[in-house]
Amino acid sequence: SSEVLEAIENVIQGVLQSLAQKKAPVLTVANRADWRNIEFKDSVGLQMIPGCTTKQIRSDCPQSARRFALMLKILSMIYKMVQSNTYATKRDIYYSDTQLFGSQSVVDQIINDISCMLKIPRRSLHVLSTTKGFVAGNLSYTEEDGTKVNCTCSATVFTVPSNVQGIKNLTSHAKFILIVEKDATFQRLLDDDFFNKVSPCIMITGRGIPDLNTRLLVRKLWDSFQIPVFTLMDADPHGVEIMCVYKYGSASMSFEAHHLTVPSVKWLGLLHFDLRRLNICKDALIPFTKQDENKLASILKRPYIACQPLWKKELEIMAASKLKAEIQVLTSLSSDYLSRVYLPNKLQFGGWL
Repeated sequence: SSEVLEAIENVIQGVLQSLAQKKAPVLTVANRADWRNIEFKDSVGLQMIPGCTTKQIRSDCPQSARRFALMLKILSMIYKMVQSNTYATKRDIYYSDTQLFGSQSVVDQIINDISCMLKIPRRSLHVLSTTKGFVAGNLSYTEEDGTKVNCTCSATVFTVPSNVQGIKNLTSHAKFILIVEKDATFQRLLDDDFFNKVSPCIMITGRGIPDLNTRLLVRKLWDSFQIPVFTLMDADPHGVEIMCVYKYGSASMSFEAHHLTVPSVKWLGLLHFDLRRLNICKDALIPFTKQDENKLASILKRPYIACQPLWKKELEIMAASKLKAEIQVLTSLSSDYLSRVYLPNKLQFGGWL
């Protein structure tokens, strides 16, 4: 905490020095979303380069003065929380003064900018993300406040902890981790008691694009147990994008890649190859939208795809077909085909990328 307080004090000292010299104070932040500032490293994923380009948030410029003020406001809130050892979610910060901040996304962006500027992970700033992810299966752990969580004994879904860093005593006999894209598929596998029937496993869903805590938990489980991590996604560009976030990270959070990515993630399904192999009727597939075409074209240009020839081939097949499929398409074969046939066969005989 002393490191965090010192980092904030240094920023404020810079502001005061500028004012003493009758200069307009300026905050310098990295251009987080600029792909020129990001490099791909196979063992880490997308990470920010050391000498990345920056942008200035000036206090004397009409376009940025408000953002400058909001950054100082949130820095002061973080400083007080670290001093008093209290925590708040990004949502709490937004609702402390909705008129001032204007929108939740403004708060989210500023907190990420501050984390990147100070070179301190967000959770060390005492700012927690609101969790939307779920976890179930062969896993037990103790939360920071001493609450014992046992996912193993029941078909109950547990919310991903809001302070993943604080959990301890992780225990599991799982043979693998299965990341499921959507809540509906996750619930279906839970109803079918999948994590007990095939072999013990841990199931996680970020319910779409994963929040920070879900990504942190996947990374923590992989660090703790060193077991295979598989993804089960829709056979569409959106599903591929989500899988890439777990495996390689995102451009906007590349400054935290070392804590968030799991480069060993395997693409279990749903693959276009599976659709052909299982003779899924073309009428059950969905035509691409223009947005799908653009998303897939952008993914194919990313630096990590060149290192994954099998992924590249699968994506090119998807692009050529201009058709996508949801995991639910397997119910056309039988209601429990996913948990009874598809996943057990894949896990036993291979067939992942």
